[in-house]
Amino acid sequence: MQSLENLRKEYSKATLDIKTVTPNPITQFEKWFGEALAAKLPEPNAMNLATVSSTGRPSSRIVLLKGIENNCFVFYSNYQSNKGKELEENPMCALNFFWPELERQVRIEGVTDRLSEEKSTAYFQSRPRASQVGAWSSPQSLVIADRKLLEDRVIEIEKRFKGHPALPKPKQWGGFQVDPFTIEFWQGRESRLHDRVLYTKTGSVWKISRLAP
Repeated sequence: MQSLENLRKEYSKATLDIKTVTPNPITQFEKWFGEALAAKLPEPNAMNLATVSSTGRPSSRIVLLKGIENNCFVFYSNYQSNKGKELEENPMCALNFFWPELERQVRIEGVTDRLSEEKSTAYFQSRPRASQVGAWSSPQSLVIADRKLLEDRVIEIEKRFKGHPALPKPKQWGGFQVDPFTIEFWQGRESRLHDRVLYTKTGSVWKISRLAP
């Protein structure tokens, strides 16, 4: 096995200047996200979601950004999953986007709230039917004996909703929106002297600062 101590990469593709970023970090994020899309990166909307329970135990996993609405970052999940329960106990969370091909990273910290039932239902019923069936079939995060339980549940749900053009949204499934209070943009630079621009929100006003790498 190659020594991990010797794994290094020089970053030199771009720069990030506090004088040229947009005043609003959401606009800056949309600019960078558009460039990630244009570069045809694999799943540019994949983000690490970090949560913490009331006991102080952190956990993280990859979820998919599904929109930006009212300056909030939107994703969907099962409310009875570990992340759903943790966000119910403690709505503070952190998101992290990493686009290595562009040598960029975006870190976001914010407060989470559920989307309305109407919005969650509209999105749920826009998903492929197999995904709708999957959401009904999986007791997410619970221990199961084997995969056959899931396969049997899929057959059961398919029979139950046969002939329905779209399935109703399960009560335990829906959307979250993250209202950010800090957003940091990171651009890799040579010799580890990376560019870091931090936006912090007080009230409705965003302050922009440069951080040392």
